[in-house]
Amino acid sequence: MPAESPTGKAPARSERADAQRNRQTVLTAAAEVFVASGVDAPIRQIAARAGVGMATIYRHFPTRADLVTAVYRHQIEACAEAGPDLLASADSPLDALRQWIDLFVDFLVTKHGLADALQSDSDRFATLHTYFLDRLLPVCAQLLDAAVNSGDIKPGTQPYELMRGIGNLCIGRDNDPRYDPRRLIALLLQGLRQPHAS
Repeated sequence: MPAESPTGKAPARSERADAQRNRQTVLTAAAEVFVASGVDAPIRQIAARAGVGMATIYRHFPTRADLVTAVYRHQIEACAEAGPDLLASADSPLDALRQWIDLFVDFLVTKHGLADALQSDSDRFATLHTYFLDRLLPVCAQLLDAAVNSGDIKPGTQPYELMRGIGNLCIGRDNDPRYDPRRLIALLLQGLRQPHAS
């Protein structure tokens, strides 16, 4: 461990690392709370889940819109980074695509209420939507191309169409406990399969 310098640089570096850890902890906790209780959940609930004080949350995210935006950016990045990792580690490109779609659905479920939360800030919402497409469309395209090239699925499906279709299937989940979008998404994927693929 570096000795403390007269300028205090080592402690500052340590404080930055602690602040970064706190920020990540808050983002993870907020995402979990948003899934369970929606984006209007009390900040104290997020603080309790994260094990930090409310002041810590407000220091990192002065407004609810700041927190909501940061959570979705964090999740978009996680979903984007997962694609290549899954492609490298899954048994087949089709399995990688399936696993990535599961993560994408998890993201969409958490995304519920985003538009309402940012309603008063349409520029922020538009920027976040553009970021979402810029980061996730190329990942979806990479996974689709790999599954087509391996002969698992038929060519011709566009990444935007697939992502939009999955998003549309996720609508209404909160209003009907009998509805499970994952079952229909599995049917959608089955329809993309090559006839010989098992």
